[in-house]
Amino acid sequence: MIITAYGVCALTFMMAMYALEQRGRPFVAAFAVGCLLSSAYGFASGAWPFGVVELVWSAIAIQRFRTAPRH
Repeated sequence: MIITAYGVCALTFMMAMYALEQRGRPFVAAFAVGCLLSSAYGFASGAWPFGVVELVWSAIAIQRFRTAPRH
C-alpha cells in the first residue's frame, strides 16, 4: 500500500513537471527528479524494466536541462 501511494505521487509529480516543461529550465530539472522518483518506485515495486526506462528518461531530461537556454 505504501509503495503504491508513493508510486502514485511520484508519477503524478513527474507528469505534472512534464506538462510544465515549456515554462523553463527549472521544470525540466524537476521532470528529471520526477523520473528518478518514478524509477525508484519501479525498482521498489519489483517492476525493474519500468525502473530502467525511467532512469533513461531521467538521463535524457538532465541532458535537455544542460542544453536548454538560460533566460
